[in-house]
Amino acid sequence: MDKLSKVILISGPTASGKSNFAVKIAKKINGEIINADSMQVYKQLKILSARPSKKEQKSIKHHLYGFHSVEDNFSTGDWLKLALQKIKEIKEIKKIPILVGGTGLYFKALTDGLVNIPNIPIQFKDTIRAMHKKIGQNNFYIKLIKIDPLSKDRVNPTDTQRSIRAYEVKKFTKKSLFAWFADTKPLLKQKDFIKIYIEYPRSKLINRINKRTEEMIKTNAIAEVKKFKKLNINLTNSSNKLIGINEINRYLDNLTSLEKVIELISIRTRQYAKRQSTWSRGQMKDWKKITPDNLKNFLLSFKLEQNWNISNKSYLLIFLQSTMYEAPKILILVFDKNSNFRSIFLVKKLNKVKNGAGNKEKPIYLSSFIW
Repeated sequence: MDKLSKVILISGPTASGKSNFAVKIAKKINGEIINADSMQVYKQLKILSARPSKKEQKSIKHHLYGFHSVEDNFSTGDWLKLALQKIKEIKEIKKIPILVGGTGLYFKALTDGLVNIPNIPIQFKDTIRAMHKKIGQNNFYIKLIKIDPLSKDRVNPTDTQRSIRAYEVKKFTKKSLFAWFADTKPLLKQKDFIKIYIEYPRSKLINRINKRTEEMIKTNAIAEVKKFKKLNINLTNSSNKLIGINEINRYLDNLTSLEKVIELISIRTRQYAKRQSTWSRGQMKDWKKITPDNLKNFLLSFKLEQNWNISNKSYLLIFLQSTMYEAPKILILVFDKNSNFRSIFLVKKLNKVKNGAGNKEKPIYLSSFIW
């Protein structure tokens, strides 16, 4: 398995430490990181979106973070186009693309393909939403499964957003949302992906969320929202969905206290984390689930095989020996054809075995992949 053919995906609920974990893996396997979080694309929303720190971004190259204006919508299709381009660019320089984030729809678009559903007019959508508001979710869901039986086993009866989406697609296109999914093909192959999901215990995650919310307030989240408010962003823009904006706006309008703001942001973030976990159970069944207690061990054992093209590589062997009684250790430095440093291997010892023809050395065993 050639590691340069792989694309690593890292997901998990909000506040689970995905970004930090991705940086550690990137350092180990010579990777670069691509954002897969729908809110971290916005340049004006650094604090509330929990964008990776300057220190993290300085140590490893990061892509698609803080580059898009909150004044313009940014769709899954927009992200997929840019992400595929970045994956291509990173592979061209012989590095490993690592996509990290909590937006499940982004990962689904990448691994399963993006559904090319025709644009539905806003007036049509508004009519359906008005009907939903009038009759309620229970009655709306009954109407949905009558016109689209495929939705019955695929849409949770309490999932308002997916119910409305499935209904409007079926009504407008005369074709089930899930039939559209079935006809969609991904641009990358499933074997190209290594999928990792950080599965955090609920109680521990709640503590992390609460601490992060308090830290956001301390690090000028209020000032960030003040600037955002001055832009008068259209309420339909996706940037307005970021947790914390509405809550802090209420504080700025003297409608609530700062303590209440912190409480409400934490509650909404916990609810969001729960939805992410629910999504992972339904949509990420083939992802490797890792608990935080196992992250360190996983990181230590994580490695990708690499096929070396000997003709395009040069090697520098350094013999290390601390005393005259020890077997020599060999440090192998690997450079590519352009004299760029690529990897280090440590050979701890040269073993010998006996056979009928006498003593023969075994091939050198590369006992540890340092970098």
